Amino acid sequence: MSGSGTRIDKIRQAIETALNPESLDIVDQSHRHAGHAGARDGRGHFDVHIVSSAFTGKLPLARHRMVFAAVGNLMETDIHALSIKALSTNEV
Repeated sequence: MSGSGTRIDKIRQAIETALNPESLDIVDQSHRHAGHAGARDGRGHFDVHIVSSAFTGKLPLARHRMVFAAVGNLMETDIHALSIKALSTNEV
């Protein structure tokens, strides 16, 4: 398994544990940021599309905070940036 696959697995496990999503897609976009200052330390850029009932009644900022809380310390070790699209189950 590649390094990015391992990181995606860690991110997926953290988000699934915290938010029990109905659907979750994670795409490693790190290759698009090669040479970027934030990529130099080896952490990656990821797109996250998540649908969860945990987001019902929450504003977008609160949803993003929930995702960042879910990945926790991975922001210090594996993730430099997340692009998040978070929907509640009644929005799909």
